[in-house]
Amino acid sequence: MADIYNKNILPADRIATVNEYYFSRKGKEVARLNAEGKDIISLAIGSPDMPPSKETIDTLCENARLDNAHGYQPTVGIPELRNAMASFYKRWYNVELNPDTEIQPLIGSKEGILHVTLALANPGDKVLVPNPGYPTYTSLNRILGTEIVNYNLLEKKGWQPDFEQLENMNLEGVKIMWTNYPNMPTGGRATRELYEKIVDFAIRHNIVVVNDNPYSFILNKDEHLSILQVPGAKECCIEFNSMSKSHNMPGWRVGMLATNSTFVGWILKIKSNIDSGTFRPMQLAAACAYKNTEQWHHHANIETYQTRRSIAEKIMRRLGCAFDPEQQGMFLWGKVPDNYSSAEELTERILHEARVFVTPGFIFGSNGGRYIRISLCAKDEKMQEALERIEKIF
Repeated sequence: MADIYNKNILPADRIATVNEYYFSRKGKEVARLNAEGKDIISLAIGSPDMPPSKETIDTLCENARLDNAHGYQPTVGIPELRNAMASFYKRWYNVELNPDTEIQPLIGSKEGILHVTLALANPGDKVLVPNPGYPTYTSLNRILGTEIVNYNLLEKKGWQPDFEQLENMNLEGVKIMWTNYPNMPTGGRATRELYEKIVDFAIRHNIVVVNDNPYSFILNKDEHLSILQVPGAKECCIEFNSMSKSHNMPGWRVGMLATNSTFVGWILKIKSNIDSGTFRPMQLAAACAYKNTEQWHHHANIETYQTRRSIAEKIMRRLGCAFDPEQQGMFLWGKVPDNYSSAEELTERILHEARVFVTPGFIFGSNGGRYIRISLCAKDEKMQEALERIEKIF
């Protein structure tokens, strides 16, 4: 059937400011290759392939069977979930949060980026976005009409901000600074010193820092860090946390933000006009998941990913890529050899010759142009098969 539409109808100008999300576009190509029988192994997207705890699933199912569980829910979230989120922050981060006023459940952190930007920044205001960084920081701010000011994360700095460079930038009109530690895509580690520097910078320049913190439980046996541990941080910082990575719940779309009550109130004004509350049984199940035992966490987030990480490191070495063995998170970030003109040249060869899909770093910004990223979100046997395919080609 012909594609017919009124030629006088044009899209909004903002459509021209963004492209289709890389994984959406590339996913179509991978689907076509699979339809041709190529059997592509995907080591690209950070979507946990394991389920949440049995108790979490049981709680969802039990409550979904109740006759009174299917109505609209409050945008602020039910008390059981907010209390569980506050207890989670106290238990793992030793951060005190008022569950009634300092927490806002989210339909994932991606949604939070939209609502925070709408609540804090006007069109034309500036936002600081890391390079490399999560592409949604850039795309959503383009859609919303803010001015994006990139700040560099460099390997020689441990993928931390260059604070001297930041201080010398024109910061007039900057409303928000986006940060993300443990860092995605680079695996750069969070430190207390780093968070103290960020909070000090934010206070002195009247900037709201939004720290995205979904990876602090992946391959992390040490102290779990939150920017809200720094004295004074709650006055100028918002922290996102997501159940997608730490609790194997990416499709559930449950996350949270934590900050002072004033910021929560502003964000709630926006959010309550855009969506309604999450399905009640899902909120109750999420509250259950937050109470998971340390044994479950250790198995799901450390033991499983450690095995996969060792295979990913073998893949990187086979490809001739250099990487920092101390990086954290559910990805492995590596620098491609000099004989490739770009990371994409290497990833395209891996895709079409070895039939393995890995991510080129350019999608995260210009500072990622010489890097590739391998996801650990595939079963051990699939990762081993990917290694064997790559060994036959490289």
